[in-house]
Amino acid sequence: MNTPLSLLLVLLTLGLYACESGPGSPKGFSLPEGDIAMGETTFLKYQCLACHTIEGVEDESINKVFEQPVRLGGNSSIVKTYAQLVTSIINPSHKLAPRSINLESVATEDGISKMPVFNEVMTVTELINIVAFLQPKYKVKPMQYTQYHHYPIP
Repeated sequence: MNTPLSLLLVLLTLGLYACESGPGSPKGFSLPEGDIAMGETTFLKYQCLACHTIEGVEDESINKVFEQPVRLGGNSSIVKTYAQLVTSIINPSHKLAPRSINLESVATEDGISKMPVFNEVMTVTELINIVAFLQPKYKVKPMQYTQYHHYPIP
């Protein structure tokens, strides 16, 4: 066997070995389906609208924390996965994405999210219900590509 082919086989074998599920792998992790209506109730119970805004959900009795609340739902060029939503709730500082709002208004100087951690007060059932409520609020809108026309060369 020649050397480049042998090298390729070794690299593929190592690549497959690296993909094996270790103890930290999310493989096999699954939560039961949530209840959308109960998710909205839980969303309001924990006063999420104090810091967030979501189309079609209002509660005028809640005092807003941020001048520009963090928008949930809406159009996105990529799918907002179940795992991303769960992670955003249980570990809000995991990934603070740049948004149209000022990132400094939702995070401390150390980059820690100002979102309270609800892990000690929220049940797993409440978590999965909130995720069931939020996920359909995200709509995938395909990226619009620029159409280039072919111009005749004189």
